[in-house]
Formats: sequence, C-alpha cells, structure tokens
Amino acid sequence: MSWTRGLLAALAVCVLLLAGSAGCGTGNEHEQQNGKNGKSGVSPSPVGKILEDKDNEGRRYREVDEQDAPEVGIEVEPDARAGWDVRLTVRNFRFSPAGTKAKAVAGRGVALLFVDGRPVAGLRTPEYHLSAGFVPHGTHHVTARLYADDHTVWAVDGEPVESTADITASESEPSADGTGAGTTATSGGSSVPGARPRTEGRGSPDRGGKAS
Repeated sequence: MSWTRGLLAALAVCVLLLAGSAGCGTGNEHEQQNGKNGKSGVSPSPVGKILEDKDNEGRRYREVDEQDAPEVGIEVEPDARAGWDVRLTVRNFRFSPAGTKAKAVAGRGVALLFVDGRPVAGLRTPEYHLSAGFVPHGTHHVTARLYADDHTVWAVDGEPVESTADITASESEPSADGTGAGTTATSGGSSVPGARPRTEGRGSPDRGGKAS
C-alpha cells in the first residue's frame, strides 16, 4: 500500500505542476493579446499622412482629410502710425502656446507669416503687427501658413493650408510745408475661411473682403 500511496502523491504533484504551467501560459497569451489590441502602451497612429512634398525650408507636408482639415484666412490693414496690422481667422484650428511638445495633434499648431515668400514671424495668436521694414515701396504678398507642432505643414490634396493678402506701399506726395515724402499704404483686403484662396496653397478665404 505504501508504494501505491507514493505513486498517487507523485501523480498529484505532476498535475499541480502542469496546471501551474498552463496558467502561466494563459496569462502571457492574455498580455500579448492586450498588446495587440493597443492596451499595453502601444503608440497611437500619427495624424494624417506625411508626404514627400516640402516647403522652402525643407519641412514635410502632413496631409489630412478635407472634412476635418484646418483652415486659415488673413486680413492685412495699414496701421495709422506705421507698419501693418495682420489678423488671422481660423477654423478647425487652435494656436499652441509656447513650450508645447513637438508632436502633431489634429487641429493644433502655429502659423508662419511670409512676405513675398520670406518667413518673417511665427504666430501663436491670431493678431500680429508687421513692421514697415518688411514692406518696402511696391506691391507685396503676405501669406499665413499653418504648421503642426512638429513643424510639418498642414496640407489638403497635396497643397499647404495657407492664405495670402496683397498689399501695396507707395510714396505719398510731398507735404505742403515742403517736407520730404512719406508713404501711403493700401491693402488688397482679407481672406477669410469659407472659399478658395487666390494663392496656389489651400486656404479657404473668400473674396468678399479686403484680400484675395
């Protein structure tokens, strides 16, 4: 009988060991399955699609669907004292504060302001005063383009999300007291979200304002 009891005890130990191994295996499989389902710290998919196209500074385009794409319009008016007042109108977009992590988030980022294709300022608010030094005598194109926080360019259908206003700075007639000529300034107007812009980039301004 003693050898029978010993055999039964040995069999019981084997059964427990096998059950424990199976339990461990089940737990690992469960964790792996959770990982596949994105429940184990898997990074979310990036926003939009990175294109091969780049802006003049070498920053890649980030294309998103038109339905949820950000939009921007621009209005530029001469300041009574000097320079120009720039005002942006945006849709599906929020300006990111300074110190924001360099990561693309849908509908977030900054606007870059260009004069005749030259970058002059990065905007984190919809209003900006443009110095007269950036706008010498003649007609100029002032463009606002939207960027994600990782410095990629928001784009739709391969075109950057931007809007442009035309402005003209001209010399005024000499004053009656014989002093030198000053400058007069006129603005082509404003572009606001809602329609196609004049420029090649994809904005959404309409022409019923002061800029094209």
